[in-house]
Amino acid sequence: MGGTDVTDGWDWRQPAATPAPPQPPVAGRAPLGTHGGPAGGARGVPGGGPATTGTTSPWWSDALADPWRDPTAPTAVVLPVAPVRGTEPEPVADPDLPRRPVLRQVLLVAVVAALLAGTLGGALGYAFAVRGGAGGTVLGAPPQEAPVAAQRRPDSLAGVAAKVLPSVVTVRVGGHAGTSEGSGFIASADGHVITNDHVIAGGNGKPTVIFNDGSSAPASVVGQDPESDIAVIKVSRTGLRPVEFGDSDSLAVGDPVLAIGSPLSLANTVTAGIVSALDRTMRAGEPGGPVRYYAAIQTDAAVNHGNSGGPLVDGAGRVIGVNSTIKSLVADGQEAGNIGLAFAIPINQAKRITQDIIGTGKARRTVIGAEVPGPGAAPSSTGGVRLVAVEPSGPAAGAGLKAGDVVLRLAGRPLSEPTDLIALVRKFAPGSVVTVEYRRGSSVQNASVTLAADAK
Repeated sequence: MGGTDVTDGWDWRQPAATPAPPQPPVAGRAPLGTHGGPAGGARGVPGGGPATTGTTSPWWSDALADPWRDPTAPTAVVLPVAPVRGTEPEPVADPDLPRRPVLRQVLLVAVVAALLAGTLGGALGYAFAVRGGAGGTVLGAPPQEAPVAAQRRPDSLAGVAAKVLPSVVTVRVGGHAGTSEGSGFIASADGHVITNDHVIAGGNGKPTVIFNDGSSAPASVVGQDPESDIAVIKVSRTGLRPVEFGDSDSLAVGDPVLAIGSPLSLANTVTAGIVSALDRTMRAGEPGGPVRYYAAIQTDAAVNHGNSGGPLVDGAGRVIGVNSTIKSLVADGQEAGNIGLAFAIPINQAKRITQDIIGTGKARRTVIGAEVPGPGAAPSSTGGVRLVAVEPSGPAAGAGLKAGDVVLRLAGRPLSEPTDLIALVRKFAPGSVVTVEYRRGSSVQNASVTLAADAK
């Protein structure tokens, strides 16, 4: 370059002159030239001016650290000078910087953290306890909605039992052989109770009625009908809750039923089953006592001694029968128990007899006006029941039946034994018209018979 060379180095030479010995730079000062001034006429200080010593110029930089410096450049290198104490500015706090937390804030954070830790630990502990604890075994399935059968709706078995139980009673009567105990149910709000005749037949005193709530009251006998095994007693109480009566003629095999009573002195016992047969003709009675005939409702609901006189109810809680007899495999004189074959008097028949007893003190007996062979007679080999005799002015004679005719069906029910004809006839009320199918010789004929009441 032409003219005076100016670079950022400290090793400099004066053009066209004798080289001066190199001098190291002095910290904070500009390097001195041969005339005691700044070399090469540094900026701000004219060349050849009076020498300036001890002053620091902001125009000088640390050229020693510059990798691109020309080592022969005639300029100065400025070294940093340590600051002089007392000249530093006062420190100013930055409002945006986070402040040191005070004691109250520290305590608040600690309390919140402790609460969160306790809550989390409790929740985890409960979860582990529910799921089996340390073993990890989960007991049971996850909770689900209760099934319909467990919700105890009014039409469920539990709902039906709750509806009927307040109307069921225990009947107790003393006799020469001890105390007889059976069941019964409230038939009217003014205190009439229906039970079996054989429950009170051997008593020599007033029956006692024990209610569902445990209270008791003496009862008087309104009337009894040994042949149908129905008796009516009455307590001096008002405002009682009577049962609801159903229709035993509308039953079907397989219908659900409940038997309620006091079997084996266990009051307020409920057992469940179904109608296992209909019009099961029964001939029952104790030796020397009256013979009872009825076309029973057969059920597999558990019935034992003490259930006698209690209600058999349908799925709506309506009484459709009076529990009366059970079948047993034990010998005479031994205690019999339930084997799944129990029999109830149809409520239509029992209700009719109860109304007769309350109204007149005795029950009417339905008859057809004919005689059949005794219990020991052999059954007919061709089926049906042969008429031994026919009353001249009775219902059978009025329909054209004669002695020697074989009755095959009554109201559509087939007959095979004399008990069948007697039990089915007594099922109907006096005045009922029934169809009779009979065989005379080799011909089969039909007749309509109007049943009548026996004057006894």
